[in-house]
Amino acid sequence: MKSNIFLALGIFFGSATVVSCSKVLDKAPLDSYTDESVWKDLKLAEAYGNNIYNVLPTMTWDWGNSINRSFMLSAACDESFNKFDYGECRSVFNAGLLSPDNAGDFDIWARCYHHIQNANVFLSRIDNVPGDDAFRKRIKGEVTFLRAYAYFMLVNDYGGVPLIKEPFKLSSDFKVARSSYEDCVKFITAELDAAASMLPPTNAPKGRITGALAMAIKSRMLLYAASDWWNDGKTPTERTPKWQAASDAAKAVIDLNAFSLFTGKFETIFTSFNNELIGVRLSSKQYLNAFDGVEEMCMPNGYRGWSAYAPTQDLVDAFGTADGKYITDATSGYNPQNPYVNRDPRFYASIIFDGRPTGNPAYYPDRTTNQAQFYEGGYDSDQGYDTWNNSLTRYTFRKYMDTTYNYRVDKQTNKFWILSRLGEIYLNYAEAQFHLGHEDVAREYLNKIRSRAGITNPITESGDALRDRIRNERQVELCFEGHRYYDVRRWKIANVTENRPCRQVIIQKNLTTGVRTFTYQTLEDRAFDASKHYLMPIPRTEINRTGLKQNDNYQ
Repeated sequence: MKSNIFLALGIFFGSATVVSCSKVLDKAPLDSYTDESVWKDLKLAEAYGNNIYNVLPTMTWDWGNSINRSFMLSAACDESFNKFDYGECRSVFNAGLLSPDNAGDFDIWARCYHHIQNANVFLSRIDNVPGDDAFRKRIKGEVTFLRAYAYFMLVNDYGGVPLIKEPFKLSSDFKVARSSYEDCVKFITAELDAAASMLPPTNAPKGRITGALAMAIKSRMLLYAASDWWNDGKTPTERTPKWQAASDAAKAVIDLNAFSLFTGKFETIFTSFNNELIGVRLSSKQYLNAFDGVEEMCMPNGYRGWSAYAPTQDLVDAFGTADGKYITDATSGYNPQNPYVNRDPRFYASIIFDGRPTGNPAYYPDRTTNQAQFYEGGYDSDQGYDTWNNSLTRYTFRKYMDTTYNYRVDKQTNKFWILSRLGEIYLNYAEAQFHLGHEDVAREYLNKIRSRAGITNPITESGDALRDRIRNERQVELCFEGHRYYDVRRWKIANVTENRPCRQVIIQKNLTTGVRTFTYQTLEDRAFDASKHYLMPIPRTEINRTGLKQNDNYQ
């Protein structure tokens, strides 16, 4: 599809780290740097490039859209419920009211193109900056990756977008043709290859981009490009080269032999640096209060949290039993009136549920028990402590919760968002191998993931049942990590998963016997229009400036 787009100057020029300014009375300012000086000093050029890292998702809550492609995505799909409507998850996404005028904090169009312009400026100047060649190569590789990542986010949301490879100037006409999705994927993967060739494969300071991370994002991009949404009407034969490319990209990361599945406590993957992590985005803030930290944002109200992102009953039901069976299997032993026993070990590492011991009791001296009390009248219910912050689904996040420090008092630094980890790459490889007809290899890598989790029974499914098992493994292994939102769209099942009601559990406790009764019911109806909601709408401000053709069926 070819269309024109006008990109406003205002979203491009300027930087929070390096400020371009003019001299006053022929004297350089003391609190900023001139554009001329930046491109004569590699350290200043690196500072300019560092600001482009802000295109990456982050764990830091800053009341803007910095987390709109991290854990906030869980509430825009069937993983969680956001009672406070942060990012307009409920009023826009869950209600099916997404429009060119109404995308809330999920609209990343201007933000991404802002960073693309800065990256283009950097890449147009860096080769002429004097200094150490190895240093220049490394920072050039980082910015090449960051520009590719900005386009990666754009095409996943909007489809084909304008590919702008040179910086705009004041004399530019700002009209750029919209490229096809396929051409965007080719550009992104080529740029990721180029970045990988310039970057250290693995050994870099924490938070810095490596060649391995570029290879991992390439794996994800090619997996998405091979999936159903982008290949409607294509035959299996026509799709084989795409699945092969996705398989090869994932295997290339595996064959680095630089990463391994973490074998300690599963929840520790997300709170401490370990050898499963391929790339992370660090936070530059010190966590002290709820306006910064994910713990206070997501812990139960009785632990002084806000329960802001509460896992849905559908997600809880996706976790199988300890022997790897679905809870719908009649032989699993699952009992909906005793639902939290004998479950997949990842359930206990990912979800806080009624009765689960949580955190350090010394941090909550007013509690009579360290077990979560989501039952009616319990300390973590709407009749307990700080009632307006109770979880309406009766679950909260355990994943990401660092319970080793008192988030109400102590500072925490270097909280990170995982950009990629080896567990994802194994799942990418398994899915691609399945579609290439290598079901034995798919089962092998799924079993590696499940064995790490503590599930010893091997997978035996084949055909559509194996495909569904791959999807279920991604759902439970990668929950809250920003994958599910895109997975249900690329698989073309969002019209099912996002049209189901969001469900909760109501728990009644007999105060005499202690016996609990569980009632499962609808918390919120949700809507998804398959004719348009698989893609985000391009903002109307862009449409009005250019006459750009909108994504299908948005008015």
